[in-house]
Amino acid sequence: MIKNRVNTSILNQKKLFVNVWLNAFLSLFVGSLSFSQVSYDNCGQALEICPNVNFSINNIAATKTLCANCDDNFSFCFTPNNTVWLKFISNSLGGNAQIDFSNLVFESNANQGNEIQATLIESLAPCDATTYSVLGNCVTNATTNFSINAILLPSTVYYLVINGAKNGAGITKAAEVSMDVVLSGVGVNRINPSLAIFGQDSLCQNYVATFEANSLNCPDSSAFQWFINGELVAVTSGIMFQTSALKNNDVLSVSNSCFLQCPVLQNFISPPIFVETFSVNAGEDKFIIPGETVILDGSSDVDTFYWSPITYMTNNKILNPVVNPEFTTSYFLTGEKNGCLLSDETVVTVDLLLKITNSFTPNEDGYNDTWEIPALIQYPNCLVQIFNRWGQMVFTSIGYNEKKAWNGKINGKLADASVFYYSIDLRNGDDKIIKGSVSLIK
Repeated sequence: MIKNRVNTSILNQKKLFVNVWLNAFLSLFVGSLSFSQVSYDNCGQALEICPNVNFSINNIAATKTLCANCDDNFSFCFTPNNTVWLKFISNSLGGNAQIDFSNLVFESNANQGNEIQATLIESLAPCDATTYSVLGNCVTNATTNFSINAILLPSTVYYLVINGAKNGAGITKAAEVSMDVVLSGVGVNRINPSLAIFGQDSLCQNYVATFEANSLNCPDSSAFQWFINGELVAVTSGIMFQTSALKNNDVLSVSNSCFLQCPVLQNFISPPIFVETFSVNAGEDKFIIPGETVILDGSSDVDTFYWSPITYMTNNKILNPVVNPEFTTSYFLTGEKNGCLLSDETVVTVDLLLKITNSFTPNEDGYNDTWEIPALIQYPNCLVQIFNRWGQMVFTSIGYNEKKAWNGKINGKLADASVFYYSIDLRNGDDKIIKGSVSLIK
C-alpha cells in the first residue's frame, strides 16, 4: 500500500483579491469621473466569499432595488442607499463567525457621505426581503475598521449587505468606499481536504497496474491529473488510473483541486515504486523452406524460462532449441522471476513455394482425391474460385487448406471429367490475381 504524503496549498492563501475593474468615462455634464456598477450590486448576484481569504470590494456607483419585497426593501439597521451584497455558506457544524472590515478608503466628492453601514442577513427565501432577519450585530455610520459577529446554523446561506450612509447636513450623495473583507470562525472554517494514492507499490514489468486517488473532504473536485516522474501522462474524471508504463523507481503523483470558490490545490507524491525488471529476447525471426531445421536465438538474464508451443521443437527449456515446423509458426520465450512473467515472440516463416498442380483424380482411392495447394496455408484470407468452361462459378472458398480443398463435386455431385479454370487472390496486399486451369480426371 502506498502511504499517504500530502502537499496541500490554498490558491493565493495569503491574500486573494477579487478584482473589480472600474470602467471610467468622462462625464460631459458633471465634469467628473463616473464609475460602472460592481457585479454584486444586488442580492441575486451576491459575491460568494470563503473563509480566511481577503476580498477587496467596493460599493462605488452601486444602486438600490426599489420594488415590493425586493432585496433592498428593508428598514432595519439602516435605510438602503447603494448596497452591495456578499454571501457565504456555513459549514456542516455551524457556530461562531466573524467578518472583519479594514482598510476603508472613502470617495471624497462634494456633498458625499463618509460613513459605511453593514449587517448580516439570514433569509428564508433567497433575496426576498419579507423573509429577512438580522443576525449578529448591526453596524451603522462606521468610518474605520469594524467587525460583525454572529452564531451560524449548519449548512446555511447567509447574506452580508453593505451600504453607504447619506447622513448629515448638506449630504446629498451616499458614501462610496473601498475596503477589505475577511470571513473567519469555526462556523465557516473548512475541513482541510486530503489526497492519497492507493495501489501496489511492487509491480511486474509491463504489468497493467491500477491506482486509485482517495480524495477526502473535497467538494466540487476537479479532474485528477496523473504524473510519472513529474510528467503529465493522464487526466481522469474518475478516481481510477491504469498504466503499464511504470519502470523501476518511477514516482507516481496525482493532483486535483477542491472547492469552486477559493479552490484548494492538492498534490500527492508516491514513494519510488519497485518494478521487477528482467530481460527476455526470443531473437530474430527465421525463414526456412519445408523440411529444414533452424536454431532459435533466445536470451534472458533469468534462470527460469520456457518456449511455447512445444510442437516441432527439440527442447523447450533451453534458450536455443532446434525447430522444424511444417508451416509458419510463432514461438514465445517466457521468463519468470519472483512470480513475474515476461514474454517475447519470434516467427519462423516456412516459405512454402506456391506450386499449383494442374490435375487431380477424385476417384476416392485415397491418392490425389482433392485439388491440394499446400502453400496457400500461408495466406489464411486468400480467395479461391473455380469456374467451368462457360464461366459459371462452381466452387469458392476464403482460406484454402487440406480440409477446404475442392473434391471435384458441384452441388454435392461429382463433376464430369473436364477442364476447369481457377482464380486465386492471395489478399496479401498484392493486387496480382493468379489464374490458370486444372483438369478433373476420372
